[in-house]
Amino acid sequence: MRRTPMLGLAVFVLFSAGCQQPPGAAKKPAAHVHEHPDAGPHGGALAEWGDERYHAEFTVDHGKKQATVYILDGSAKRAAPIDAETITLSLANVQPPVQVTLKADPQQADPKGKSSRFTGTHEQLGKEMEFKGELSGTVAGKPYAGTFEEKEHSHEGKK
Repeated sequence: MRRTPMLGLAVFVLFSAGCQQPPGAAKKPAAHVHEHPDAGPHGGALAEWGDERYHAEFTVDHGKKQATVYILDGSAKRAAPIDAETITLSLANVQPPVQVTLKADPQQADPKGKSSRFTGTHEQLGKEMEFKGELSGTVAGKPYAGTFEEKEHSHEGKK
């Protein structure tokens, strides 16, 4: 009968020791935390390019059946002109799925030979819905791609 209290103590010590972290053990690093904007400066949905090297902001004018994509810097606040003639818009939630080539449409402040704005048209862009898909392009020989998804918003007055 004397063994029961000693056995219980031994089990307790063994389990307690197994739960402690040894001295000098490395702790997991804190997760990288930073703010991700919900929309770009033009009110459009954002796609991240290259671990936030760039952002591509998708906007649509349903009446013109036209998409406009703005290339932004890592903060998604300022224009970031690139040396591309086209980028590709792939719409995933329309049937059949659609790819639209968007052509460079430089803004006034963009340097010669670069553009921070790309535009293109397609019949599917006339649908009043929340689009989702992918924006892809090549900058200085490096391919970039990122997904976007429009959030629910009013289509009233936006024809």
